[in-house]
Amino acid sequence: MARTRIRLSAALLSAGALLAATGCGAADMTKQASPYANARGAKTVTLSVQSWVGARANVAVAQYLLEHELGYRVDTVQVDEVPAWDALSQGRVDALLEDWGHPEQEKRYVQEKKTIARGGDLGVTGHIGWYVPKYFADAHPDVTDWKNLNKYADQLRTAESGAKGQLLDGSPSYVTNDKALVKNLDLDYQVVFAGSEAAQITQIQRFAKEKKPFLTYWYEPQWLFNEVPMVEVKLPEHTEDCAAKEPGDIDCGYPTTPLQKYLNAGFAERGGKAAAFLKKFRWTKEQQNEVAQMIASNGLSAEQAAERWVKAHPDVWRAWLP
Repeated sequence: MARTRIRLSAALLSAGALLAATGCGAADMTKQASPYANARGAKTVTLSVQSWVGARANVAVAQYLLEHELGYRVDTVQVDEVPAWDALSQGRVDALLEDWGHPEQEKRYVQEKKTIARGGDLGVTGHIGWYVPKYFADAHPDVTDWKNLNKYADQLRTAESGAKGQLLDGSPSYVTNDKALVKNLDLDYQVVFAGSEAAQITQIQRFAKEKKPFLTYWYEPQWLFNEVPMVEVKLPEHTEDCAAKEPGDIDCGYPTTPLQKYLNAGFAERGGKAAAFLKKFRWTKEQQNEVAQMIASNGLSAEQAAERWVKAHPDVWRAWLP
């Protein structure tokens, strides 16, 4: 996609702003390079983990298998998408397991600098769009065409959106096309940020429990579809010409993106069994959603969810082992 995946950081974070997430070890990864997995006998891998639960599911399962099947220590670093490319290039992390398409970074680091190597397809196809709950779409079938959204703006008003209909987004740190779309499609809506993916899920669940209508930015794969069925609102067709426009001029929908893995180039070459395993790591959106739902909805820790999934699906993950 020419204008980058849509959940980017609003501003590039400096290295000092990278936040350490869960993992074995509490080293400040902003001040040192991550050791390559087999460098001088070390068996440590550092994985970048994004804030949405699907990405956490990838890392949880990869971490569990690296530790319990291959004998590595795994550190994780939580970092937004564009800064993750910088960290990966500089060796502060070894692998990024779910990228939604950043052609500018790919050109800079993979093609030109050659400091990042492709790690292969994750096996999951990502898509971002606008959604309404199925119960509202069933009652008002024409709401699924963007041209009819203004007809329902009054029903979709909230205290936060004022006199306009509400388009619910997640974290304000995610750069989306939604404000541009509202403006360029002349829609009587206000983009309202929930604050995070978790907060957005909570609001969607509350609306659904009360059977209230809502319009939300959302994405697949996402386990919440299992709990709250939603129907996509058809936006103008995504095209490469549209995606190439300046961000404020975007007037088309979002693309469908095969999600990719990337490795630090040095780690890809010298990372031994860990690098080989991460290149082979590939699963379906249903499998990812199974783990994500255990983490986000069933109250399990990431490690507990990964352990449960690993024990239930040896036929899947054994094919990933080098």
